[in-house]
Amino acid sequence: MSQKPRQLLARPERQARILDGAARAFAERGYAATSMEQVAAASGITKLIVYRHFSSKSALYRAVLDGAFRELASAFSDPLHRSSGRSRGVSAVLEVARRQPDAFRLFLVHAPREPEFAAYAAAIRERAVNALLRGRRMHADEAIARWATEVAVSYVFESVLLWLELGSSARDEEFLVRCSAGLRGMLEGLRREDASSTSKHDPS
Repeated sequence: MSQKPRQLLARPERQARILDGAARAFAERGYAATSMEQVAAASGITKLIVYRHFSSKSALYRAVLDGAFRELASAFSDPLHRSSGRSRGVSAVLEVARRQPDAFRLFLVHAPREPEFAAYAAAIRERAVNALLRGRRMHADEAIARWATEVAVSYVFESVLLWLELGSSARDEEFLVRCSAGLRGMLEGLRREDASSTSKHDPS
């Protein structure tokens, strides 16, 4: 009985497999305790192939973080746009988290605790906040706009992270409606405070 010939993956598919395996291995063991051999095993390929794509463990870890950022930055391009009671941004972030749960957790939970990558992870998050500020001005006051944007990003990221741990994918629609309502409530509260302040200072 002849064996089927081994199917070789195209370079982009191999790289995607390595990144998925690396995210899983790093999230389980931490950066220092994870070897390239373990990354290779988690990816289902050889260590030699891993090194053909990434020159070092540090470069691989950064590549995982960069990939997570690109996905999330795209998802967060307009987090307050509503459709059927849901925020499009919240929906997109949850989709990214369901598709790449290990990379999502690595970016939000593990990388900030790694001395070598904490500043890098913070810089990536800052880029996401700045991109959102450029795309949608939440308030005329610069300080309040920055605060509201930081709160919105933190709220959505933490809400999705907790839902991965506590919620079933079968109830994702319910989560999206509730999370979106919470985000709207925070911003509506800000607008009501603005109206109250305006009326108190209105000489008429």
